Amino acid sequence: MTTCKLQGTIVNNQFIQKKGTLKERASAVVQAVVTRDKFKVKVPTLTTTYTPLPILPLIEKAKEIIVETENTNSAGKFGRFGGKFIPETLAELATTLRDYVGRETPLYHAQRLSEYYKNKNGGIGPDIYIKREDLNHTGSHKMNNALAQAMIAKRIGLKSVVTATGSGQHGLATASACAKLGLQCTVFMAAKDMERQSSNVEVVDGCFKDASSEAFRCWVGDLENSYHLTGSAVGPHPCPTMVREFQSVIGKETRKQALEKWNGKPDVIVACVGTGSNALGMFHEFIYDTDVRLVGVEAAGLGLESGRLSSTLVKGDVGVYHGAISYLLQDDDGQIINPHSIAAGMEYPGVSPELSFLKESGRAEFCVATDEEALDAYERLCKLEGIYPSLEAAHSFAILDKLVPTLPNDKSKVVVNCSGRGDKDAPIVFDRRILHA
Repeated sequence: MTTCKLQGTIVNNQFIQKKGTLKERASAVVQAVVTRDKFKVKVPTLTTTYTPLPILPLIEKAKEIIVETENTNSAGKFGRFGGKFIPETLAELATTLRDYVGRETPLYHAQRLSEYYKNKNGGIGPDIYIKREDLNHTGSHKMNNALAQAMIAKRIGLKSVVTATGSGQHGLATASACAKLGLQCTVFMAAKDMERQSSNVEVVDGCFKDASSEAFRCWVGDLENSYHLTGSAVGPHPCPTMVREFQSVIGKETRKQALEKWNGKPDVIVACVGTGSNALGMFHEFIYDTDVRLVGVEAAGLGLESGRLSSTLVKGDVGVYHGAISYLLQDDDGQIINPHSIAAGMEYPGVSPELSFLKESGRAEFCVATDEEALDAYERLCKLEGIYPSLEAAHSFAILDKLVPTLPNDKSKVVVNCSGRGDKDAPIVFDRRILHA
């Protein structure tokens, strides 16, 4: 005797009639319900509904269904079923990312940069593609997250937004999003960063970590009216997860565009790592694609042995900072070591908890580029492709010198995330490469 479970009810098939009409056989199932001693609760009654066969012969009805399915429109409609029904805020975000931010951003084949590395490596080298996040409104990937979180702030009824910025890109994106949505905005920026990023924004002594601390203090002092809009994938949960989720549009677009361009996936994805927002935005979509290498590039500053660096994952140890456990730059007493990089957005002593996990699990690999290597890569991309990346993104391009020789063949596809544009950094490059040449 065999039995089957139907929503907690045991049905004994030896009682089911083998003959009679469909309606009679369906009704017989109800009579076949039995109980067993081991059940301590009353077995629920099974109710069945008889549905008569369609008037049309089955084969004709099947043909009709196939025709209707083949005529399905792009909204996923199946006759009167299907479609897209999502919360109003998500629909608003998708529309605004398209019409205001300018998504989707191109996946650009950098032919001259590809040829440069092929010539440098005996005619063998990958096809290099650039994810152009620098073409977003305000010039970086930061707007993806700033706009989404500003919408949340407005949706829950808050009138004021507080944030901190290092390079100025997140501050500019947040200020723009708040202006669009009619919210007040306060951006904290370190005095040192104000000097070198004068084209972008209360001033705080120190560097980005100090501006972040001041922004937290300001927010905690007015929790009922203000919203802390973090642009970095660090801090206590759910801050890092929110930032990663809103930035994951980068990787989702990249997967779609790669399928369109070469009917496949990238072999290698490269992104710079300051706190981790743009890297996670690229990596997250491909974490379970183990045939895709994920390469994060940190700032080595003046060199790994100089003590003047921002290579948290490569040189740091595990600790707690700004409300979460991650890798940190700290001394033997657990005190934070001030980071250094020519790129202001990479000067932070901590890093994303999720990137810390990807390092520890071995799913992603992390390497470094020095200030000078980043400057070289900035110039190279300007000369070969007419694209001037932010100095943060320039670290990603700098690693190509070491990465390309490790690739197996010239059919590899490498995608580099250009997380921001470099007009803000032009004075630094001019000063370092022309005035002090």
